[in-house]
Formats: sequence, C-alpha cells, structure tokens
Amino acid sequence: MDTRNLSAPPRSEPRIPRGITHINVRHTTRYTVIGNHLAQHRELSLTAIGLGAHIQSLPAGARVDIKSLAARFPEGETRIANALRELEAHGYLSRTRERLPSGRVVTHTVSYNQPRAAGVREPHTRPAARPRVQHPAVRSQLPLTPVIPRPPAEPAPAPPARPPAPHEPPARARPKPPLPTPQTPSPDGDRAAAHLLAGLHRHDPRLLLPERDVLRLAPAVTAWLERGAAPDAVRRTLTADLPEPLRHPAALLAHRLTELLPPPLPAALPPPPRSPLQNCDGCDRAFRAPEPGHCRDCRHRPQVKGAA
Repeated sequence: MDTRNLSAPPRSEPRIPRGITHINVRHTTRYTVIGNHLAQHRELSLTAIGLGAHIQSLPAGARVDIKSLAARFPEGETRIANALRELEAHGYLSRTRERLPSGRVVTHTVSYNQPRAAGVREPHTRPAARPRVQHPAVRSQLPLTPVIPRPPAEPAPAPPARPPAPHEPPARARPKPPLPTPQTPSPDGDRAAAHLLAGLHRHDPRLLLPERDVLRLAPAVTAWLERGAAPDAVRRTLTADLPEPLRHPAALLAHRLTELLPPPLPAALPPPPRSPLQNCDGCDRAFRAPEPGHCRDCRHRPQVKGAA
C-alpha cells in the first residue's frame, strides 16, 4: 500500500472566478432603463456618466441646474458644470436659454436617453397666432367682396444646366530654392562644416544625420562661415526651437540654412591716398604734405625777430 499510483489523475484545484459576478433581481417598481452606450461610454468621465444616469431617472420638471445638483451631491459646482458640458457635447443633453414675457431668462434642459447628433438643436416652435376678432359693427361696414381663388402658380422653369467645367491641371508645387554655395570653396571649409553638422547630435539626439546628408549640407554651412558667421552662431541657429515631433531633420536644416542665410560681408574700402614726402624749408626734415613748406615743428616754433 506504500506504492503510489502514478496513473491516477491529480485532484483538480477549485476554480476561482475572475472579474465581477452579477446577481440580478428583476425590478418591478422604481427603476429606469439606461443604455450601455451611456453606462459604458469610452469618452465620458465617471462623473458625467453618473450624472447622466441620475438625470434620466428624474421625473419631468425636476430642477437640474448647477446649484440644485451641487446641493444634492458632494461634487462641487465646477465638476458638475464640466460633467454637464460633457453630456451636452456627446448628445445626451441640450440646454437653451429662453426669455419669458416678464423679461426673466431661464434655461430649458432636455435629456436624451439616446445620444443625438452633436450640434443639432431642437426646432423652436412658436405659439400659434391668436385670431383677430373684429367688432360686429366693423364687420357690418366692410363691403362684401367675393373671394376669387387665385390660379395655381406655374412652376418656375428650371435653370439651364451649367456646362461642365474644363479640367484644370493641378497647381504646380513651388520649387524649393537651392542650397547656398560658397564663393570660394575649399577643402578646409567643407571639412569644418562637415564636422559642425556631424556634431549636432550632441546638442539634440534627433539631429543624428546620415553621411550623405552631411556631405550635401556641408557647402551651405561653408557659405555661412564664409559670410562671417561664427561656428557657434551657426550651431545655435540650427538647433534652436526644434519642432515636436521632428520627422525630417535634414529637411529642416536645409530650410534654415537657405532661408536664414546672413548677408555677405561688405567689401573692404581702399585706404585713402597718402600725401607725398616734402623737405621742410626750415629744418630740411622730410614730412608728408600736399605742397612744399614747413613741417609741423617749424610752423609752431616762435619766430625770433631782430637778427641783424
């Protein structure tokens, strides 16, 4: 009896139900039918779902303004107002402001147990005009004119059909401007530009460019450096205020290098012409002046009078 029978099936473990278990009792009084489209709405908040179920359970004429609902539930006026706006946006509620004959403005609320199309308002029915009753004395003075029925109006002729518009070719896309190129290309300039472009990913990992884009954009960066832009200024211009998400970094850099290209440096002015050298008539020293004469020291030296 001490030998264990390995062919015997193991004892099954008791199954524990997962999730919720419903115990439903049929309602016969005091119940409201609410659709699952409201109770299980994917976009409404829990406050809006509960408030929508409460409003549908109220009798006609009950007050459902914000202050009345805030006095009934622990939620504040702000959360109740947000929930009412959600129900109105998803077609479970509509609120219209109407002016009474006394001048007072009231809000008329309509609840829908089926969501209606958003933005559709209920037609506003005006009361029928009261018939005007004329005084018997006035009616007796009116001439008796026979009422001649008008002939039925002929239907208006249909407008002539417009000829089909000729097929218009689609508008051509605006061609992209070419990338700037340096005036005097040099291998050293392109090498510095390629080094600048290849290091942009250190400032933003999204700017890690493939080799072909680095070689394509390097002449444009060389044109910036040729126009006096410092490498740090070029780097800040290319990495500042990047959009989110950044889908095409090479296209963005090409756009900035083209549209934000600085102006070229002004041409250097030639130096002004220098006066020729002259020999001073007083001390025989050389000085520059347009005409012969005395140098500056001799002009400011006091003249001695009375030499015999």
